[in-house]
Amino acid sequence: MSNDTLDGVLADLAAEGDRLEQLVAPLSEEQWRQPTPAPGWDIATQIAHLAWTDETAVRAAGPKEQWDALVLEAIADPSGFVDNAALTGGAVPPAELLARWQQARAALRTALRDQPEGVKLPWFGPPMSATSMATARFMETWAHSLDVHEALGAEPEVTDRIKHVAHIAVRTRNFSFSVHELAPPAEEFRVELVAPSGDLWTWGPQDAAQRVTGPAYDLCQLATQRVHRDDTALVAVGVDAEKWLTIAQCFAGPSGEGREARSERSTS
Repeated sequence: MSNDTLDGVLADLAAEGDRLEQLVAPLSEEQWRQPTPAPGWDIATQIAHLAWTDETAVRAAGPKEQWDALVLEAIADPSGFVDNAALTGGAVPPAELLARWQQARAALRTALRDQPEGVKLPWFGPPMSATSMATARFMETWAHSLDVHEALGAEPEVTDRIKHVAHIAVRTRNFSFSVHELAPPAEEFRVELVAPSGDLWTWGPQDAAQRVTGPAYDLCQLATQRVHRDDTALVAVGVDAEKWLTIAQCFAGPSGEGREARSERSTS
């Protein structure tokens, strides 16, 4: 990947973060404590998680001993490590939390830009290039921003920047199967997604026997577990393609519970 590619992803990451920052900066203390769709997480917890993950990515780009120490912390508490960092970080005054996130965002941009080309950063999943790390940070910022928007009853801005999320969703197809202890399909799928702008984004061979088509926004929400499969307009051709849409996951770690279908929420 060229530096131009990295700069492009970092620009999109900055735009997505700026958008979320503009949404949360004016909130009152009470609004910062508004529950989000993630059980036990309020808006402050969401922002604390983003700040912590940006800081963690900066550590991954730094001296090896810093990263090794963090991995040992994670091993000591594998089930609560991430949640505890978010919940603790979200308990501070909102102004302090916002400043922390702003500082983490700036430090991340610098750390990724300064990475030598070809060097991969350690992570909780496979090691990543600076461009891949920036793309992953975009995905998380976008996904958690959806939670904050939903908590506030605000309509998220849907742009073609989500192509980064769609790309990760497609690239993590095999991971989605393996995290459920299923053998990944032997053949590639054809994926054709309609972008928010109306452009067509495609992956995989045109003559693939199995395919997924539909709105890119739907696949991005699905792979970040922000929507139930039944509430998407995605169309799958093939048993494996349909299975993928029920287990799609583009984030590291164990699979979450996902979201209930709207029909289930309305009757509960």
